[in-house]
Amino acid sequence: MTGERLKSDAQGGSLFGWLWRLYLRKHFWLLSAALVFMALEGGMLALMSWMMKPMFDRIFVAGEQSAIYWVGIAFLAIFAVRGLASVMQKVLLARLSQKSVAEIRTTLVDHLMTLDGSFHTEHPPGYLMQRVETDVAAITKVWNAILTGAGRDVVAVVSLMGVAIGVDWLWTLIACLGAPLLVLPSMILQRYVRANARKARDVGAGLSVRLSEIFNGIVPVKLNGLERYQSRRYRTLTDQRIDTEVKSALGQASIPGLIDVMAGVGFMLVLFWGGSELLSGEKSVGDFMAFFSAIAFAFEPLRRLGAISGVWQSAAAAIERIRELMEVQPTLTSPADPVPAPQGVPEIVLRDVSLAYGEEPVLRGASFTARAGKTTALVGASGAGKSTVFNVLTRLFDPQEGEVTIGGVPVSAMRLEDLRGLFSVVSQEALLFDETLKENVLLGAENVPEEKLEAALEAAHVSDFLPRLSDGLETPVGPRGSNLSGGQRQRVAIARALLRDTPILLLDEATSALDTRSEALVQQALDQLSRGRTTLVIAHRLSTVRDADSIVVMEHGRVVDQGTHDELLARGGLYAELHRLQFDSAS
Repeated sequence: MTGERLKSDAQGGSLFGWLWRLYLRKHFWLLSAALVFMALEGGMLALMSWMMKPMFDRIFVAGEQSAIYWVGIAFLAIFAVRGLASVMQKVLLARLSQKSVAEIRTTLVDHLMTLDGSFHTEHPPGYLMQRVETDVAAITKVWNAILTGAGRDVVAVVSLMGVAIGVDWLWTLIACLGAPLLVLPSMILQRYVRANARKARDVGAGLSVRLSEIFNGIVPVKLNGLERYQSRRYRTLTDQRIDTEVKSALGQASIPGLIDVMAGVGFMLVLFWGGSELLSGEKSVGDFMAFFSAIAFAFEPLRRLGAISGVWQSAAAAIERIRELMEVQPTLTSPADPVPAPQGVPEIVLRDVSLAYGEEPVLRGASFTARAGKTTALVGASGAGKSTVFNVLTRLFDPQEGEVTIGGVPVSAMRLEDLRGLFSVVSQEALLFDETLKENVLLGAENVPEEKLEAALEAAHVSDFLPRLSDGLETPVGPRGSNLSGGQRQRVAIARALLRDTPILLLDEATSALDTRSEALVQQALDQLSRGRTTLVIAHRLSTVRDADSIVVMEHGRVVDQGTHDELLARGGLYAELHRLQFDSAS
């Protein structure tokens, strides 16, 4: 429910209001406590400056012995309270910011996983990783700055100005004469900072994409001697980021710099005006020191408050980017009134299905039937539309025309969870996570009987290599399964599918990248997995599907023929031509 609430709150309103609704509303009491301690810390500065008057007038000028003790104790109390308040507000603020950022980061990841396949096609993983990590982390920085400024620095400035006005309101007015002159330059600098910060975020996303490409493709990079080429690409983006970050830092630093100039002008004018009053005896040394320390103490919080606008503009670029992602809504959703998923082993039917990715048609009126409990193979040249059939079956994409049914139920009429719960998928690239082998088989499934797990491992021939692993099922498989061979990874994926025990099995070139021995073992496991299931197989090597119950021949997104291996060879069409080409090549 929290994730749904956050996504709902992400719609509309100002950026600051969006942040409040998204982050802090649920942590109101924690925020209030932090603000109380911040205000207490800021207020101690005003007391400190006020104590300058009795310290100078009654101790340094009048020489009162008794004043030494109570003034000293007062200063000790001020520093003790200030130190305690500082510790408490920092601890509370750290907890608040970490909880909020963790919540939005988790919610953003959850949201991104709901978006359509087309979104993930257009946005590479490195780009999304940068959004989730770097952009969300920027919120911690801005929140700390804004809350500290609101809770501590505003109270400090207001209370210190009160002390200054209490000493002499005219001196205070003179000291602040330069403030109106800061308005226009500050507005210009804020726009400059925001523009450069957004550009820096975009360049940062490009850097993440480059890193993802380099490290995920390190083997082809090395084999093709692309180290210098990739280094140049990365260095170019790095130089761009340096340029934009420096410009953004210049804008952020200029705002406190303007405050420095204003403060210098104010001090000079006060000294010119008040110096004569001090010399004439109209004002005491204590008055001047109380005023001077109040303005001096106010100087640093004023600089921090001035810097907040720069920090906000920098972080606003990241916040806008997060908001943009949160406002993207999936188009492939469950229907409002879903139909229950079919029971038992279902038949699969495609009727005149057409689908285009952008302007490029991929399926052009494709029609075929995969009989219940039988194996149906999809063959054809690359780009024929075979993998797209899997995508429309599982509703990763919806066709623009035609109908796809499973067990007589249109796939668009079922809940997405129910639809995808009908399928197990084993592909050429077995997706393994950097966890233990057991966790990669279970994938979070709980209360799985030990005998059921062992049966799946045995049927998938995982038990054949399990004794050779250092920690058996508890052995880490490494990033993307790098500690296992290709054949071992495939067998783990098959064990996972066996344990999932769904009525439909999708095999996408599951043995094409394996050596002969591994292929034989994996094929045995696949035969075991296919029993009693409706199985669809994508294959380029026709030798692997000649025993299929039915073979669907595809060309340019169309189904051009369907039958058994012998029937298709006898008809002498595209299948016979593909068979002849592969046979001649093998010979």
